[in-house]
Amino acid sequence: MFKMNKVEQTVVLIKPDGVKRGLTGEILKRFERTGLKIIAIKMVQASDELLVKHYQSDNPATLKRWGEKTLKTYTQYGKNAKKELGTDDSIELGKMVNKWLFDYVRSGPIVAVILEGRHAVENALSISGPTMPVQSPAGTIRGDFSTDSAAYANDEKRGVMNLIHVSASIEEANLEKTLWFTPSEIHKYKRVEEFI
Repeated sequence: MFKMNKVEQTVVLIKPDGVKRGLTGEILKRFERTGLKIIAIKMVQASDELLVKHYQSDNPATLKRWGEKTLKTYTQYGKNAKKELGTDDSIELGKMVNKWLFDYVRSGPIVAVILEGRHAVENALSISGPTMPVQSPAGTIRGDFSTDSAAYANDEKRGVMNLIHVSASIEEANLEKTLWFTPSEIHKYKRVEEFI
């Protein structure tokens, strides 16, 4: 017989643009009001070593995927990546994107959070909206607080300011928990409604 796990855990990172704009409380409120429980939270200045592990940017497949996305964006907007960035090699473009991303994510502190609850991964992704703010509908965190896009970010040679990172799967969340938190930083408690 199929049995559901009662709860899942997921990692949310409020990126420097979210912190600097004073949106930390608003972002956390949106997760909490749906019943997701904060079981770990801290402010971190991310190191390059941590970011490489988090984004897996030492993997050529990751760099290639980022480069291919960049080429697709340039094509979509009628731009020439080779002319504007000096290359159309997907790995080289991926390395550029990696630098822009790290510069962005290291530009200030990050608020790292573990949320727990039923369907935590799926619910957190839904509340956040698509990774690209321009594609995020109103009512989502990214849709309400950002209009950025890869087209603008690439043109300005910077990371996409999309406010938050949310684990894309249970497997990703399980890895990210070990990168951002020690076991002693993760807490067990019951919210009021859990006593009912």
